[in-house]
Amino acid sequence: MEQSQIEIRSIAVRNRVRRNLGDLSSLMASMRRHGLMNPIVVNQRHELIAGHRRLESAKRLGWDRIPALVIDGEDSATQLEIEIEENTQRKNLTSDELAEAYFRLDRLRNPSLFRRIWDAIRRFFARIFGRET
Repeated sequence: MEQSQIEIRSIAVRNRVRRNLGDLSSLMASMRRHGLMNPIVVNQRHELIAGHRRLESAKRLGWDRIPALVIDGEDSATQLEIEIEENTQRKNLTSDELAEAYFRLDRLRNPSLFRRIWDAIRRFFARIFGRET
């Protein structure tokens, strides 16, 4: 398997297991903000094996190229197996895990008054003594 940037127009979407891509707006927003975190998967003929929602989102965002893993030598049954695995072998965060993650994110984006004062004091003394913090 090798990873490369592939021209989107060269990718063929054949008979897919997932027929309904659902709402892509949040995926598109994530890709716009952070880029593509997980490459799509294609075979050597650039036929899509996994990542239909990511590919469609990239198209709608106007991307010309997309990161892809290119697999070689896999038969049709193995390719279908990869598509199924990619869509079933993941675990969403629990509601508690998600709440904790958003709480931590909020604290990082909005530090407490004490933390902001402490950071200002550290920067002040770093400037005085010529050190980076």
